[in-house]
Amino acid sequence: MAISEALGERRTVRVPAGTLEYRERGEGPTLVFVHGAAVNGDLWRKVVPELAPSHRCIALDVPLGGHSIALDGEPDLSLFGVARIVADFLEALELTDVTIVGNDTGGAVSQALVGSHPERIGRLVLTSCDAFENFPPKAVAYLPWLARVPSSFRLVGHALKLRPLQRLPITYGWAAREPIDPHIVYRSYLAGLRDSAGVRRDFARMLRAADKRDTVRAAELLKTFDKPALVAWAAEDKFFPREHGRRLAELLPQGRFELVERSRTFIPEDNPKALALLISGG
Repeated sequence: MAISEALGERRTVRVPAGTLEYRERGEGPTLVFVHGAAVNGDLWRKVVPELAPSHRCIALDVPLGGHSIALDGEPDLSLFGVARIVADFLEALELTDVTIVGNDTGGAVSQALVGSHPERIGRLVLTSCDAFENFPPKAVAYLPWLARVPSSFRLVGHALKLRPLQRLPITYGWAAREPIDPHIVYRSYLAGLRDSAGVRRDFARMLRAADKRDTVRAAELLKTFDKPALVAWAAEDKFFPREHGRRLAELLPQGRFELVERSRTFIPEDNPKALALLISGG
């Protein structure tokens, strides 16, 4: 689970798929942050303090491998299934007119969310993310194969205690320009995969369900989301082509495209102040 106190108080909520953890800080218009695979709400630990003075910031631990409480039973963890879980989260907290901020796999989830469950969403912010047929990106295309043996993720979770392994292109190395705090990687992002067979099961199910047809469909549904939308893409992204960001912005009726300099996929790590300014409408 997310461990950064900068994100605010840790809370839990029940949804049909199980128990979800999140952290909340600040008051004002609501921002809900949706991270990608093998990370959690700690991805936003540098962005939330910039926005909390004027916004209610909710950093959800989406059940994508960086969570700590396994889901109940065998829920649908396809792209649109995870989008349904996030929609249930918004409903459980009775949130309305929410700004959804998505990154990486969470950006693809956010596309599916606004296309299939837009009722509680007032604005969309997509940062560098899976889109169209780039799902998953080639550098991590081995993960669905690894998911055939979920117990292998326990070994990965232990092995990545070594900082050089964290910087490999096939782990976290290409996601950020500078090394991510190793304490966050090992103690936060990978803890569930090391310690919980249920979390490993959830992660493997999500990876096995990954289907390019879902990201293609999610992008097409963006045409129906006629509300304010921003696509903020990393200028130095190694996973997601810049032209995909431009295409997503063009599909959104009220979409605009911004390039974030000095950043790779994890813009919240590399350039949090610039991202926070864009999210706040600056």
